[in-house]
Amino acid sequence: MMSAAKREITRADILPMAEYGKIRTEKRKEYVALKKQRRIEVGPFATVLFESYTSMWLQVHEMLYIEKGGEEQIEGELAAYNPMIPNGRELTCTVLFEIDDPIRRKNVLGRIGGVEETMTVSFAGEVVRGVPEEDTDRTSGDGKASSVQFIHFPFTAAQAALFKQPGTQVLVGFTHENYGHMAVMPEAMRASLASDLD
Repeated sequence: MMSAAKREITRADILPMAEYGKIRTEKRKEYVALKKQRRIEVGPFATVLFESYTSMWLQVHEMLYIEKGGEEQIEGELAAYNPMIPNGRELTCTVLFEIDDPIRRKNVLGRIGGVEETMTVSFAGEVVRGVPEEDTDRTSGDGKASSVQFIHFPFTAAQAALFKQPGTQVLVGFTHENYGHMAVMPEAMRASLASDLD
């Protein structure tokens, strides 16, 4: 497994696609195991996946492998995915609103515009408010939320120290008027995410 301490994917970290193809199945299995420690459902529709160097490294390689854009594609993928690698004083996540029925999906997303502005991580009397990824407009002008959101949670040094304490109860939630849900983070997940914080 790759080091959680790495904060940026560089060109030197990109494998030749023939080499990646040989280890792709193994890397995807490793990622499935990692994802189980970093994924939580909040409310009936939101799945929250906390990202890491490893998840973004795999995503970049998957995009390159599937799209076959070669050298010209690499810089664009690095620019897209590097911002979602935790920088040592934050957690980052991708939020997926998963609703199979297209009519219900349209109705739900149409009522939760701005939901990306209402996400929080709470623990030990602290509330860390989510900050949507810059340069990504995730609510349309007519108030419809995107089914995919990218969120950063900036921590102070004191908050990071509290979060890293074993046994600290952590709540992940939304305070949106039409999607007010929260979930208790399992301890194994808190411990995994603690490695993202310096």
